[in-house]
Amino acid sequence: MKSDVLAEYLLSFLETSEEQPFGPDVDVYKVAGKIFAIVSPDSTPRRISLKCDPLLALELRQEYEAVIPGYHLNKDHWNTVALDGTVPTRELKSMIRHSYDQVVSGLSKSVRQRLSHE
Repeated sequence: MKSDVLAEYLLSFLETSEEQPFGPDVDVYKVAGKIFAIVSPDSTPRRISLKCDPLLALELRQEYEAVIPGYHLNKDHWNTVALDGTVPTRELKSMIRHSYDQVVSGLSKSVRQRLSHE
């Protein structure tokens, strides 16, 4: 997935913002102020870290060589995916949606309700 297409997809989710709190080499995507994706666009290959249910995280790591425990993140709840083309676009989008949903589920009830009505 090309960088601009990836960024556009990440920003398509409700109340998503893009920031660079760790410097210009890392793009951080947040929903309602909480991180759901971290993109390292200058790494080779590019990488994206995504929040994930721990059991699903293990399954994805077994299924795809490009999926590893979260780089510099909680290894149980985060996966890092090398964007080397080996993970199908549909699966990558599913992982991104899952990450977004995982973060939204941890938000306050009022924020969850607001997001479900937008």
